[in-house]
Amino acid sequence: MAPSFDWWAKETHRGTPVVVKMENPNMWSMVELEVPADDDDNFLLHSADNSMPNLPRHKSRRSKNAKQLTWVLLLKAHRAAGCLTSIASLMLGLAAAIRRRVASGRTDNDADTNGNKPSESLTVKTRMYLFIKLFLWLSVVLLGFEVAAYYKGWHFGAQNLQLQYLTVLTNPLHVKGVFDSIYSSWVLLRVEYLAPPLQFLTNVCIVLFLVQSLDRLVMCLGFLWIRLKKIKPVPKAPAADLESGDVYFFPMVLVQIPMCNEKEVYQQSIAAVCNLDWPKEKFLIQILDDSDDPMTQLLIKEEVEKWQEEGANIVYRHRVIREGYKAGNLKSAMSCSYVNDYEFVAIFDADFQPPSDFLKRTVPHFMDNEELGLVQARWSFVNKDENLLTRLQNINLAFHFEVEQQVNGVFLNFFGFNGTAGVWRIKALEESGGWLERTTVEDMDIAVRAHLHGWKFIFLNDVECQCELPESYEAYRKQQHRWHSGPMQLFRLCLPDVIRSKISIWKKANMIFLFFLLRKLILPFYSFTLFCIILPMTMFIPEAELPSWVVCYIPAAMSFLNILPAPKSFPFIVPYLLFENTMSVTKFNAMVSGLFQLGSAYEWVVTKKSGRSSEGDLVTLVEKEPKKHQKGDDEIKQKEKETGYRKKKHNRIYTKELGLAFLLLTASARSLLAAQGIHFYFLLFQGVSFLLVGLDLIGEQIE
Repeated sequence: MAPSFDWWAKETHRGTPVVVKMENPNMWSMVELEVPADDDDNFLLHSADNSMPNLPRHKSRRSKNAKQLTWVLLLKAHRAAGCLTSIASLMLGLAAAIRRRVASGRTDNDADTNGNKPSESLTVKTRMYLFIKLFLWLSVVLLGFEVAAYYKGWHFGAQNLQLQYLTVLTNPLHVKGVFDSIYSSWVLLRVEYLAPPLQFLTNVCIVLFLVQSLDRLVMCLGFLWIRLKKIKPVPKAPAADLESGDVYFFPMVLVQIPMCNEKEVYQQSIAAVCNLDWPKEKFLIQILDDSDDPMTQLLIKEEVEKWQEEGANIVYRHRVIREGYKAGNLKSAMSCSYVNDYEFVAIFDADFQPPSDFLKRTVPHFMDNEELGLVQARWSFVNKDENLLTRLQNINLAFHFEVEQQVNGVFLNFFGFNGTAGVWRIKALEESGGWLERTTVEDMDIAVRAHLHGWKFIFLNDVECQCELPESYEAYRKQQHRWHSGPMQLFRLCLPDVIRSKISIWKKANMIFLFFLLRKLILPFYSFTLFCIILPMTMFIPEAELPSWVVCYIPAAMSFLNILPAPKSFPFIVPYLLFENTMSVTKFNAMVSGLFQLGSAYEWVVTKKSGRSSEGDLVTLVEKEPKKHQKGDDEIKQKEKETGYRKKKHNRIYTKELGLAFLLLTASARSLLAAQGIHFYFLLFQGVSFLLVGLDLIGEQIE
């Protein structure tokens, strides 16, 4: 008896006709003709009589339904073929990009587009890469060894390697052949000598991981409490007439824009600060140009002169002796005699575009609050959706501002100054010792010293200042290296001052154990050690176990907490988790450089900008600007064209990331033999993540 296929039709509408509408091969739809159930057969029979009178009625109905089903299947097959074609095209494009990377031969050891040497210490980089390379070759050898043992029947794992198996291994009568003898010795070596220290290191990293996760959970609870209670800093005294809305608190404010060879963004930042809504006689703008490129100097100077003619109170300063990077630049500017006439200083980096009411929303918090030393605004980003790299950065920085900065500001009145988009009381800067060039994180340095002198900070989450995110992995990597090496330098230098300070023991403990050790040292240490070193090692030494909840569940929960301030980024939660583990290599390397004061810890590389702006009023402002100052710009463009001054950018190959990619993929193959599902998938996806980053396929792509 032939099988029945009635199960695939609806009971109440058997034989319902289907009409297929197709405007083009990629757009089609099916429409059911709804008719009463009892009239289905009569309807179909009537249609068959009119269309095919010579055929039996039941054959006509079957033929019609078969043709319609064939059309549907053909259309689905066409769509599947289109998907396969798209995937094939994507893979071919990826292969072409990889081929270009390999053919160019540019690695992270080469100088960048401006001739700058790599920001990392060559000694640390060489030793670290050598360690990864040796670890990789050892893992490849062990993988081949384990595969051979697997096919010979050796299936020992952590869960079944018990005492009776050790008895078998140590009994020479049970060992047959040279290979069996060698493998049994390797197993005993693992059990007696390698597994115990590895398990101890694993347990230490797990404890650190749990402590850091608890710290993050507490901060998220504080963030939710602020949201629930709608806690928001408000000025102690009103700075405006509530009836008329007139602001009457207009102290003298100095506005500083330090910059260095940033010709892509100088126009928009200068235009933004020149249009701040503040009495012109009450604020002065300092353009602190540290550029060593004569062309960039000429452009910035002409821009300042143009705004001076427009009536802006703005001055141009250029240092002849460029020492101390940004800290030296700010220190030199504060030494001017006219600075004594000003009470507050607002600082903006070259790519920042403050809103016109920035000073009116920040400066009033200082009124009748003599203990307040800093008002910090949050950042927003004009290019957060530019590529995958900028989207992942946006997740990190949204958490940093909305959770870390806001919680610390509300409950502790202390956080690290972000170096820009903030207003300082000049008295607080002077009492804290002013700007020092001893580290590459001068912003964190001055914040720590001000806190030790008793000054309080306020973070305004509702005041945003637009800026740019690095769009290339090269620029982001250098930025992160500076951000993670500098705090370790500062920790070594300021630890005695923290211990001797007169602040409370609780504040000392918070600064030493939470601010520095947990969030700046322990986090990059366990991220790299646990997920990039210990996890692959446990695949080849299975007697040391790393639980699945450490590999999967807690990292997923922490990623979910990190993404709370940016809920629109939830689709990127998995790439975010993998990318953060990938960046742990750079952060760990930077942390070691700063902690042990290696050469790269003292190098400052300016983060490259693209000059993007999404503010409609700034675009309109630029369109309205007079064109009479374009002579210098035209001359520079002509000179660049004649001399070939403009340098080309290139994507690079990052050797450490590639080495770790192959190491993790090798470990994933070993975990497949042990049938460890979660470990296998994590190692596989993490290895692919390292591979994409190592080939520089995650950020801006240069053709």
